[in-house]
Amino acid sequence: VNFNLQYYSNVYTEEKLGQAEKTELDAHLENLIARADCTKNWTEKIFRQTEVLLQPNPSARIEEFFYEKLDRKIPFRTTNAELLGQYMQDAAKEFGPGTPYGSTLITVGEFQRRLGGAEREFLHMSAINFLTPLRNFLEGDWKTISAEHELRVAQTEFDRQAEVTCLLLEGISSTHVNHLRCLHEFVEAQAAYYAQCHKHMQDLQKELSRFPNAFAVNASTSGVSAGPSPLSTATLPGASPPSRPPNPSNALESSTLKIEEVKPAATGTRKAKVLYDYDAADTSELSLLADELITVYTVPGMDPDWLIGERGNQKGKVPVTYLELLS
Repeated sequence: VNFNLQYYSNVYTEEKLGQAEKTELDAHLENLIARADCTKNWTEKIFRQTEVLLQPNPSARIEEFFYEKLDRKIPFRTTNAELLGQYMQDAAKEFGPGTPYGSTLITVGEFQRRLGGAEREFLHMSAINFLTPLRNFLEGDWKTISAEHELRVAQTEFDRQAEVTCLLLEGISSTHVNHLRCLHEFVEAQAAYYAQCHKHMQDLQKELSRFPNAFAVNASTSGVSAGPSPLSTATLPGASPPSRPPNPSNALESSTLKIEEVKPAATGTRKAKVLYDYDAADTSELSLLADELITVYTVPGMDPDWLIGERGNQKGKVPVTYLELLS
């Protein structure tokens, strides 16, 4: 119940029915009452909004409220970042931890779990160092002030209660100091949390930089691709069309690979089914129509993302991701 302390100014000094006179409070007490009311109102707003910041889910906040009232331990909650990290690591086990995607998922998942742990520590420290003191004021000191308010209604206790209330209201200054200290601790915890998150993300970037870039064009001059054989790459039927691969601009390939001079290998040619329509970017490429069958093969020194495709007397480079290789 929100007791307005301005009621003090309306306390009656006469007990005779119908003959009540207003007691004029001194200006100092009036100021203390107004200051206490202001402190209580803003403390409630800051407390409630901090709860929303730390726990946006209203159902979870209600559940935690009941656990606190029943003096029971709040159940363990997995943070969203920890859950995401677990999903990534579980996915890596399915995809294969030895694959580039799987190993990267394991690394990113681990750092997501670290971010979740940092978030959990931030929530814990904020609840202890900031929310608890504010709650103690609202449920302790303020209720005592309110109780004193009701006691002052008794005329015979007016002078004594005014003195007690003044002492309590004088304590508002120390309350401000205490809340200021708690606010500094809250900001420091928040700054430490974001600094820890920043450090984790920097460490993650360093970890990712150690993995080979699966999207880089192979510029090896050895004449043999160091990546996986293009003939072993097949796109699953029914998958959505991938984004168009970039047109290779490797100077070595341009100077050594002439499409009109390329001859099919004696062995190694295969049939391939076209999965999606593809428009050639230049004369070195072959346009494709979905569901048609073409002959494909590779040549030494060729980018592993491309094959040579033939249809009748037409020949040109075709992207591997647009094909389903047939046995």
